[in-house]
Amino acid sequence: MTIRPDIPAPASTIDALLTGRAVVIAGGGEAAVVSGIDKRPRSEALWLARDGLQGDEQGDRVYHGGPEKALHHYAADHYPDWQAWHPASPVSMAPGAFGENVSTRGMTERDVHVGDVFRAGSTLLQVTQGRQPCFRLNLRLGRPDAALAMQSLGRTGWYYRVLREGWLAAGEVLELVDRPCPDWPLARLIAALYPPDLSTPSLPDEWRAAAGVSELAERWRLTFERRLHTGTVEDWQMRLQGPEHLRR
Repeated sequence: MTIRPDIPAPASTIDALLTGRAVVIAGGGEAAVVSGIDKRPRSEALWLARDGLQGDEQGDRVYHGGPEKALHHYAADHYPDWQAWHPASPVSMAPGAFGENVSTRGMTERDVHVGDVFRAGSTLLQVTQGRQPCFRLNLRLGRPDAALAMQSLGRTGWYYRVLREGWLAAGEVLELVDRPCPDWPLARLIAALYPPDLSTPSLPDEWRAAAGVSELAERWRLTFERRLHTGTVEDWQMRLQGPEHLRR
């Protein structure tokens, strides 16, 4: 056990467990955009395997889903602010709007750390990374700047890898059982990935430190290593805005 006593240990009840099928959300033919972002609450217990929840799908398995992103968690605490920012949203600003699998209150990116291990039901989960929002969120919310807003605000939610498969249901308590990275709250990690000021002198040191966090998802560690090697930040335009014909 490596939970530092001076850092509050988050614990929260799963208010909603959600899944969704992959469907076309824009375009058609070869230009069709397929996504499982439309998640709906499930009342029954679901089997959580290494690759994700029973009945859940992703439209693009290259960038979504898989063992390092088996489960997406989003804090319902953020929804009132999203509602104020986008009162005309075509989808209700409620659990599932952002394609999350797990919705809770009382846990945010400031409370949860990279590598945190949670027990929930018969499963064991470990935090791997934050979310890298993409243009599918723009399409869902009917705003061309939705993904950029999520990224800039740092309210991305986070992903888990599954250390122990098992049954999971709404009403289960997420209980923190290990914190191997007490110095790495997700808010710090997200700020390192999406720095508001690229001229900050301490950024390379922060990238070097992040690249050395073994519990962090490999793709994120490689991103920080590449930045150290090239001295540049990758181009986010395609991820945030999508293909040219979808931008509006």
